[in-house]
Amino acid sequence: MREVDRRVLKEEYAYVLDFLPNGNPFDTHHPSHRIKPIAQAVGDKFFTLLEFHTKQGIYVTQGEKVYVGFTRKELRDKVEYVWGGVVLYDELTSVAKSYLPEAVRKIISEKERIFVEFFNVAEPITIKLHSLELLPGIGKKSMWLILDERKKKRFESFSELQQRTKIVDPMKLIIDRILIEIQGKDRYYLFLEPPPRAEKALAVGYLRKLYEKFGIHA
Repeated sequence: MREVDRRVLKEEYAYVLDFLPNGNPFDTHHPSHRIKPIAQAVGDKFFTLLEFHTKQGIYVTQGEKVYVGFTRKELRDKVEYVWGGVVLYDELTSVAKSYLPEAVRKIISEKERIFVEFFNVAEPITIKLHSLELLPGIGKKSMWLILDERKKKRFESFSELQQRTKIVDPMKLIIDRILIEIQGKDRYYLFLEPPPRAEKALAVGYLRKLYEKFGIHA
């Protein structure tokens, strides 16, 4: 097998962010990307940004979920070739960037129990900083309310979390945090691995731990 980044290898399915049937004229690193149909996508397990060529005569649509895995290539009914390197956020097309929040929302919605469980198990990162505080919009008051409520009963859904803590949109907190990490905008990475070349980054690894807790191969 050709050399493939392990983050790409971990993804089996991905959501299409943008499809360029005539190639990407702005890609200066890969000549074939400028002349062959290419899609940009986000993996549905670890939110890895990746690119793939479609099979001859095959078109994919934005928001479509396709198999991009390496273990069962017979399932690649539309994907011909998955590039082995991780795509950086800045390398996405403007169309891909604009659709990314919706794709992330789809993934989190599908894995609601995984991300709700984060609110049940989140712990301090340092003496002064709790993991919950890294969610945009969560301050000390909201953090303590979540911690107090989860002692009484574990959260089972986003709607229950909303009712018991009065947080307007708990799912959006996770979406916004994932987007921050995809873009490499913080030192801490609660869920994702830091993007390539991220300096002084600290990976907390909650997503991997949560998958393990629920018996999902990661």
